[in-house]
Amino acid sequence: MGYVGIVLISHSEKVACGIKDIIRQVIQDVPVEVAGGTDDGKIGTSMDRISAAIECADQNKGILLFYDLGSAKMNAELAIEMSEKENIKLAEAPLLEGSYVGAVESSMGKSIAEIIDTLNKNF
Repeated sequence: MGYVGIVLISHSEKVACGIKDIIRQVIQDVPVEVAGGTDDGKIGTSMDRISAAIECADQNKGILLFYDLGSAKMNAELAIEMSEKENIKLAEAPLLEGSYVGAVESSMGKSIAEIIDTLNKNF
C-alpha cells in the first residue's frame, strides 16, 4: 500500500525541514520531502530541488505540492510541467496547516482527489 506523497516547497530550507519535523511527530509512513532554499543554500526556490523531491515522494498514489510564496508556486508549476508523472497537484492551502492535514489524510489511505477536497473545504 502506498500513500499520496507530500512535497514542502519553501524559500527557506529551515522552514521546510521544520514543517517536516512537525508532521513526523504524528505521521511516519507518508512520504514527506522538502524542497527548501536554493541550490547554493540561500533563500529562494529551486526547480531542481522540487523535481528531486517529487521523485522521492512518489509511491504511485499521487503527489501534493505545498508552497509558501508566489515564486515557489511558479517553480512548482514548472516542475509539474517538466515531470513525466501525471498525478501531481499543487495544493492551494497554507504550507504548514495544509501539508499537515494532507499528510494526515494521506495516512488514512485517502486518494489525492479526496485530500484536495478536504483541503478545499478547510482552507
